[in-house]
Amino acid sequence: MKITSISLLIFASLFKLQASAQEANLKSNGPKSTINAASKFSAIGNWRGIFLIKPGTEVPFNFEVKQKDDKPFLSFINAEEHFDGGWVIQKDDSLLIKLDQFDNELAFKIQNDSLVGVLRKQDKTGKPISLSANRKDSYRFKESGKTPAADFSGKYDISFKSKDGKDEKAVGLFKQTGNKLTGTFLRITGDSRYLEGIVDGRNFYLSSFIGSNPSYYKGSFADDGTLSGAIISARGDTNFDGNKNKNAALPDATKLTFLKDGYQTLSFSLPDVNGKKISLTDEKYKNKVVILTITGTWCPNCVDEASFIAPWYEKNRDRGIEVIGIHYERQLDSAYVRKALTRFREKFNIKYDQVIAGTPDKTQVAESLPGLKNFISFPTMIIINKKGEVAQIHTGYSGPATGKYYTDFVESFNNEIDKLIQTAL
Repeated sequence: MKITSISLLIFASLFKLQASAQEANLKSNGPKSTINAASKFSAIGNWRGIFLIKPGTEVPFNFEVKQKDDKPFLSFINAEEHFDGGWVIQKDDSLLIKLDQFDNELAFKIQNDSLVGVLRKQDKTGKPISLSANRKDSYRFKESGKTPAADFSGKYDISFKSKDGKDEKAVGLFKQTGNKLTGTFLRITGDSRYLEGIVDGRNFYLSSFIGSNPSYYKGSFADDGTLSGAIISARGDTNFDGNKNKNAALPDATKLTFLKDGYQTLSFSLPDVNGKKISLTDEKYKNKVVILTITGTWCPNCVDEASFIAPWYEKNRDRGIEVIGIHYERQLDSAYVRKALTRFREKFNIKYDQVIAGTPDKTQVAESLPGLKNFISFPTMIIINKKGEVAQIHTGYSGPATGKYYTDFVESFNNEIDKLIQTAL
């Protein structure tokens, strides 16, 4: 009996040891299996993402990942535009894409061939937005199968409704091909850039994302040529309505912001990222046509303006032209300002001077540029003649998404510069 009992005890102990070893082996192999599977993952391809901006409200967007300099690089797709996002960094089962243009980042977990994650600030402040992505779906908005009730392409007078009762006038530009819809909304402050979506019966859905905040518009067209809808966001919705009008137009952008009585120019002395003070009275700017851009790295329309003015300056600087970018940034500590302006400079190959003037607030603009009256929008472009006097102030910016509005601006801008260069002192 004693021998049998001892044998049983030894057998039980051996069984427990074997079971413990198997359990330990499973625990160690589990994460390794996940990591091994993720290590075989490649982000290369076309993706459909979905933001959950608030309960029950999803905003779709499309992006692609391609090899660039032998590394994966993400670009956002909106209508005809492919907008640079950032490098795709993979570590184990995670992907990180730093969207330096807007100081944001996409942080994903790899789940088989799908992604789940958040859009957040790089410094982790603020509230992140949840999102997911997969590459089995190539569409943007899911279609119900309804045939569009009509072709709603054209130009529309638009009125955005505000809670204080002050409506904002705008122009809606839409192009429909089948049930595919692209367009933009043009305001005096600038345009909503490239929007893409669908027409579903009489309803329309449009979205856009380039790394800042997702944009989402939805509404419906009526038989009488009118439309109604809303901009949907996490902070609240903005309703709008409008009617088709081939002559829809905005006020003259050069007659909205102006100088105060008694002023002929703007006086300032503002630092660049190295602390060097820059002023219009500097020798570098004397007897030259100078373009001041009131801008910010956080501003999508300012991004469009920089993508135009930086190469334009490189081509025209030898004609007696200078540019100063006057920046208003969300943070003013030296490390952040240096980082933001350096990224902006490198992205657009900016060769002109950049100075920092304050935060993006109208009171800050008024304090740093006291001669300016009725400042409305970032960006605002101020053209100085060879005598050092303000020749023109252009409010807002109509980017490439606006089509003819953009080409008209470029033509008008070049004509104004040519005239000022040819004018004798």
